[in-house]
Amino acid sequence: MSTPQHIKCLIIGSGPAGYTAAIYAARADLKPILYTGLTPGGQLTETTEVDNFPGYPKGITGPELMEDLKAQAERFGTEVRFGLATKADLTSTPKKIWIDETVEITADTVIISTGASAKWIGLPNETRLRMNAGGVSACAVCDGFFFKGQDVAIVGAGDTAAEEATYLSKLCNKVYMIVRKDDMRASKAMQHRVKNTPNIEILWNSVTDDILGAEGVEGVVVKNTITNDYRTLNVTGFFVAIGHKPNTDIFKGQLNMDELGYIDVLGASSKTNLPGVFAVGDCADKTYRQAVTAAGSGCMGALDAERYLATAGLH
Repeated sequence: MSTPQHIKCLIIGSGPAGYTAAIYAARADLKPILYTGLTPGGQLTETTEVDNFPGYPKGITGPELMEDLKAQAERFGTEVRFGLATKADLTSTPKKIWIDETVEITADTVIISTGASAKWIGLPNETRLRMNAGGVSACAVCDGFFFKGQDVAIVGAGDTAAEEATYLSKLCNKVYMIVRKDDMRASKAMQHRVKNTPNIEILWNSVTDDILGAEGVEGVVVKNTITNDYRTLNVTGFFVAIGHKPNTDIFKGQLNMDELGYIDVLGASSKTNLPGVFAVGDCADKTYRQAVTAAGSGCMGALDAERYLATAGLH
């Protein structure tokens, strides 16, 4: 194995948080190196239209937005590399990260922007339509606008599902909420809100059997687990709200996390419990999960890293 490369600032992950951190770190002359992970650009590369990111009045596709952010980061001197962080020793000085299990990097600061992955049901047509931008989404706030005045379905029974169903009810003609059991995990307040929204219909004891449509969603087949009856919903949008999994497994046991694996940050900062290690974007945010909030936290991570280096006399 070759001698480890030592750098001032390592950024792990390439979504809006990672690229924004890279822009700020590069402008601060931290000479950041960013590893993209297996999905360069993160979750937004699976999104067709992005209408809610500031500065794009006509909208932009997710992949185009991420290419713009990447180009801006590289313009200021960020070195973007393809590779997956597979092991980490963040308690050492300097920090040690292994890429693709073989390349060892040591770094004075590490900005973690590994994001979170949406959980999916796993149906073949769900995957096909999701990958083809055919009306399957895991973010109502991101994509609900495109289904204005239409009928949609949403799967889930927790607070997020209830919040997203309520959000969709303000835009869509009808919202079918598919709930696996005869009760919901959501808080009583959220349940009350859903049950008292006239255009939300809750389908209890129900699971999604199939999603219909060639190019886009044209219907959803739902099975009642008590009666075994099938029903086809005439919907054009299908939202999955059964949770996200933060991509933080390699940092477990080193960084403080909540019970779901989201990295804990200190107050209104990106600082973790380990000096010189910062967490930004969806790996530390289970509340907002928007591109613009991720980008903002990426800025915070770079500023926190710069200040840490200056205080430690490493800048």
